[in-house]
Amino acid sequence: MMTGPSIRRPRPWEKKEIVDEYKRRAANYLNIFDPSLGYARPRMEDGSWKPDFDLLSTHGQGFIEGNSVNYSFYVPQDVNGLIQQMGGDRSFINKLDSLFTMHLPAKFFEHTEDVTEEGLLGGYVHGNEPSHHVPFLYAWTSQPYKTQYWQREIMNRMYRNNIDGLCGNDDCGQMSAWYIFSAMGFYPVCPGTDQYVLGAPYLPYMKVNLENGNTFEIKANKISDKNRYVKSVKLNGKPYLKGYITQDDIMNGGVLEFEMSSQPNKNRVFKGDAQPYSLSMIH
Repeated sequence: MMTGPSIRRPRPWEKKEIVDEYKRRAANYLNIFDPSLGYARPRMEDGSWKPDFDLLSTHGQGFIEGNSVNYSFYVPQDVNGLIQQMGGDRSFINKLDSLFTMHLPAKFFEHTEDVTEEGLLGGYVHGNEPSHHVPFLYAWTSQPYKTQYWQREIMNRMYRNNIDGLCGNDDCGQMSAWYIFSAMGFYPVCPGTDQYVLGAPYLPYMKVNLENGNTFEIKANKISDKNRYVKSVKLNGKPYLKGYITQDDIMNGGVLEFEMSSQPNKNRVFKGDAQPYSLSMIH
């Protein structure tokens, strides 16, 4: 019996109508950003903003186990768009800085399930997993070195070798997974992509044995609490100027080498194709 040539069906991401629909959905966060606040704010059924809104409160404000100053940063698919909603590069950096350094009075978290003082760094809640990408958001700004600073602060303060060593429930292993990724010097901010955003390693040497038989090594000679800043990066011996590595970079095996310093390299900024993925790309 003779049959004609097989016809390959389009994959979902090859169908323009599906792509366009999900792009629209990915931009829905824009509908709840209040320009007068520069943060997310719930809307009422009639479309009006929620009255008597409190950016810091975790009760009755439209968020679960967190507040607006944390959840407003949960736009991993469109960080450039988020930066614009928050007033641009300088305003975005200021908001991130404030999150890590502010004083959060106990009344805003003492009655909140699974959020304790041990899991707070300023107003940043490392004990609540939806915040875990936040330290890496500096990579899209003019000050990526601040990711390197806060990574190490979180690892030193939020992970301890005792009975309460984790500052939050290890839901699906996420508290532990964050530590492993961060110790290697990168993190999957937007899991729908193949990119891991670069920060700084925690250890001088790590080696990953990959399932395809290859190995991936991470080296950071002279890394320490003092030498926490990345001066430059090499991938397989060649200068690497991007703010991320890819899944293929890892699976192909090789060596990712960080040159560390006690002073931040303020000229190491990622633009164009060197910048990690964002739905709104800025070139």
